[in-house]
Amino acid sequence: MPEKDKRKKEDDVELSDATEKRIDQLPEHAQHIFKKVHASALKEYEDPKKRRGGAKEDVEEVAHKVAWAAVKKEYKKKDDEWVKK
Repeated sequence: MPEKDKRKKEDDVELSDATEKRIDQLPEHAQHIFKKVHASALKEYEDPKKRRGGAKEDVEEVAHKVAWAAVKKEYKKKDDEWVKK
């Protein structure tokens, strides 16, 4: 099984190709954080009442923001590279 397919199965997260391309630039640990938090946020904010913007805000968009915030707690971008803080 190719490594990319293996990771998707392990993390059980469906991400768009554009998002996959962006997070491929992250270190492996940061990718893991992003995928786990994204999956958790999709479940957490499935109900529009739990979203700050309510039904106006898409659950995918909220999950994306939450996941990036989690990554940025532990990593920062230095020049063109993501490094652990």
